[in-house]
Amino acid sequence: MTEADIKMRILLAAKKLFAMQGFEGTSVRQICEEAGGNVALVSYHFGGKENVLFAIFESLFPGQQLPQYEEDMKDPVKGLRIIVEGVIRFKTEDPELAAILDREINMQTPRLERISSYVFPVWRKLRELLENGREQGVFQFRSLDHTLLFVMGCMIFPKCNTLHDLLLTERDRPLQEVIDDTLEFVLNGIGYRQEPK
Repeated sequence: MTEADIKMRILLAAKKLFAMQGFEGTSVRQICEEAGGNVALVSYHFGGKENVLFAIFESLFPGQQLPQYEEDMKDPVKGLRIIVEGVIRFKTEDPELAAILDREINMQTPRLERISSYVFPVWRKLRELLENGREQGVFQFRSLDHTLLFVMGCMIFPKCNTLHDLLLTERDRPLQEVIDDTLEFVLNGIGYRQEPK
C-alpha cells in the first residue's frame, strides 16, 4: 500500500467518525483503528487530529474545483447553475462531510475560521454572480445581501434537518430533478429575465 493510500484511508476513516461522533468525540486511536493502521500514523502523516480535519477539506471539499469553471463563471446564469448543482450534489452525495461542516458551523468551533477558507470562495463567487447578473440586467432584486442569503438557504436548508421530513410526501426524487427545480425556483426568485432570442 502506498503512502497516498494510507493517507486517504486515514482521511476517509476520520471523515466517517467526525460525522458520526463529532471532532471532539473522536480520538486519534479510533481514527487509526477505523483506517486499519498504527496509532502513530496520524501524527506521522498529518501532525495531529486537527490537521486531519483540515486535510479532509483540502482533499475532499468540492469547492476546490471552482477554478475549472472559470470561463462559465463569466456568465451569471451559467455560474449560478454550476454553484446550485455543486452545492446540492455535495449535500446529497457527501453527507458525512456536509455533517462535519454543519456541526463546525453550528458549534462555532475554534476550527471554523480555517474551515471557512474552503467554503467562503463558493459563497463569494455566488455573491459576485448575483451582483454581476443584476448589473447586466439579467437578475432583478433589491438587496444583494438578502438575495445571497435567500439563494444559499434554497440550496442548504432542504438537507439540513430531517425533522422537516415529517412534512414531506414526495420521497426519493431524482437528484437532477431536485437540482433543476431548485435552480428554477432561485431564478424566478431573483427576477431572472431571459434575453429574447
